[in-house]
Amino acid sequence: MSGVTDLPFRRLAKRHGAGMVVSEMIASWAMIRENRNTLRMAEVDGAGGISAVQLAGCEPRAMAEAAQLAVDRGADLIDINFGCPVKKVALGQSAGSALMRDEAAAGAILEATVRAVPVPVTLKMRTGWDHASRNAPRLARIAEQSGIRMVTVHGRTRQQFYNGRADWDFIAEVKQATALPVIANGDILTEDDAAAALARSGADGVMIGRGCYGRPWFPAQVAHFLRTGQRAPEPGLAAQKSILRDHYEAMLVHFGADAGLRLARKHLGWYSRGLPGSAEFRATVTTLTDIPAVLALIDRFYDRLIEADATRAPAPPKLAEAA
Repeated sequence: MSGVTDLPFRRLAKRHGAGMVVSEMIASWAMIRENRNTLRMAEVDGAGGISAVQLAGCEPRAMAEAAQLAVDRGADLIDINFGCPVKKVALGQSAGSALMRDEAAAGAILEATVRAVPVPVTLKMRTGWDHASRNAPRLARIAEQSGIRMVTVHGRTRQQFYNGRADWDFIAEVKQATALPVIANGDILTEDDAAAALARSGADGVMIGRGCYGRPWFPAQVAHFLRTGQRAPEPGLAAQKSILRDHYEAMLVHFGADAGLRLARKHLGWYSRGLPGSAEFRATVTTLTDIPAVLALIDRFYDRLIEADATRAPAPPKLAEAA
């Protein structure tokens, strides 16, 4: 979720009822060097509840030091990333999902991080590097022995990236292997997906990634459905427009006008998916370099739809691959 769960998005998701949100993946070496952009990524949301910072790296000492810095800056929970499939991370840095291929190194990182901080440490991983080495159950046991407090499993291997379907049934094997709480992740795009993932995995909860793109209110809808069996309605288009504008303006403040304008484009595209005329809206908004022009386009696009009482396409759109 790099480039997605920045501070403005996390605050917005919490405001709309998300139980817990996690920062973008942060490289431990960049945290230690106190890189300006990295420190901004690690800034706690201050929106109540748990503030979680996710770290990636391949050296136990660096991960421990980065975790200490994050806690000093207000993190209530450290999440360790053994799931990122991106080539630069997994192959170039031997971090993320690459650590699933080296259980001894993975264990050393987990133990060092747990020892370094007084707050809970959790783990996010995949089912394995590839289908020939789906070792998530063994890593869950290693994590439990290392003092990790919770494990989240994305139901794909690293070699799958985001192709195919998440294997929720395999997550059940992880659940059976450990006494830790296990969270299911992958392909949770609707309330029914969340219920099915829990039923098939036996997991203790779900984590939503790409299903939140353009829908910061979706985690709260899922929680409501799992708790009550009732579907909370989508916000009306007027409310969605207000949420989008709040998000856009928060990004401009957080990143600065120039960077905020560029970084917000993908979010504007995700908010509009499934709405009539959204392709034209996305094609235009990516070319605009003037903030008032972007805001005027948002108003024209949404006000026309609100007046026509338009609705979003009922089936969830195909989502872009997570960064």
